[in-house]
Amino acid sequence: MSIYTPAVQTLIDELGKLPGVGPKSAQRIAFHLVKIADEEAIRLSDAIRDAKEKVRFCDKCFNMSDEVICDICSDSRRDPSLVCVVEEPRDIVAVERTQEYKGFYHVLQGAINPIDGIGPEQLRVRELLTRLQENPISEVILCTNPNIEGEATAMYLARLLEPLGVSVTRIASGLPVGGDLEYADELTLGRALEGRREIEVN
Repeated sequence: MSIYTPAVQTLIDELGKLPGVGPKSAQRIAFHLVKIADEEAIRLSDAIRDAKEKVRFCDKCFNMSDEVICDICSDSRRDPSLVCVVEEPRDIVAVERTQEYKGFYHVLQGAINPIDGIGPEQLRVRELLTRLQENPISEVILCTNPNIEGEATAMYLARLLEPLGVSVTRIASGLPVGGDLEYADELTLGRALEGRREIEVN
């Protein structure tokens, strides 16, 4: 039996589904939301609704965007011969902060993880292959996370891309094993990009 009213318990339950939000954090956030002024709560709910209604995935790279093609893909100043492959849109933010990379991106929207039932078919791999076949790309930088899933995804892509004749590189060490790109500082990630290496697939 819940000690909270049904409305508060439902709010706690829904907040607890958010990544990184445990039961106690969900409880604190719920209590905060109940106490704030109506105007603040409405602004938050409006922001969530607007994001759900307006934000989509870029048709070219699958980054989050308000438009059919995102701002990065629309930037004619970027190097069209480079594609940096990342797992999630938030990883683009991490790479952009380094100011070391001037090419385009491709967001896989995840990583290979058999335990969770995620294979290449659930990722944007087919779309990556199509981009490489339709555009004069000379280098693909695999910038997946330095954990088991990220490494497995990088090796799978390296083997898949090898016959296409493009240079396939992997960001260098310097990132902590098991870490996520979004938490890496700009200097470390920038050096990892500078020191990227060819992937040995044999």
